[in-house]
Amino acid sequence: MLGIPFTHIASPMPDVYRKSSVVPRGVANRRAALGWIRKNIHSGVLYFGDDDNTFDLELFDEIRFTKKVSMFPVGLIGDYSVSSPVLKEGKVIGFFDSWPAKRKFPVDMAGFAVNIGFLLSHPHATMPYKAGYEEDQFLVSLGLKLEDIEPKGNACTEVLLIDTGMAYSNFKETSFYN
Repeated sequence: MLGIPFTHIASPMPDVYRKSSVVPRGVANRRAALGWIRKNIHSGVLYFGDDDNTFDLELFDEIRFTKKVSMFPVGLIGDYSVSSPVLKEGKVIGFFDSWPAKRKFPVDMAGFAVNIGFLLSHPHATMPYKAGYEEDQFLVSLGLKLEDIEPKGNACTEVLLIDTGMAYSNFKETSFYN
């Protein structure tokens, strides 16, 4: 497959979470992947890209140099059509997201990357089975602070990926008139 080494990991969601009114999708697979990475990988960058994302290859050039956690805008998502860190003088001071929900890090799953060494230095960091809070609580479990965040995408002024699945759902109910 393009000569890129890969490992396919699948893990079933525990039954107890299937009965929730809002299901925490993808958590079992991501938790299994975190376990595999901790056992098998010693350097590099972890990125949770989804199959419904569309990427500019520049994103991968930028995140490869992540020292702790890098963040960047995600386009065509939510009511604001973008989710992004907010910067002042090159430092992250907050977030622009249509669903902040009292999250410390209101970012999309595709809007951040984590250095493997940084991940390994936090052996208990994990992703919770809590729909809507997976990203936030994972980043909190890493002990992440605002000053640790490395903004990418030309100081978060460029959108290098879009959530194509959200773009479709956002526009399918739009009415167009002649």
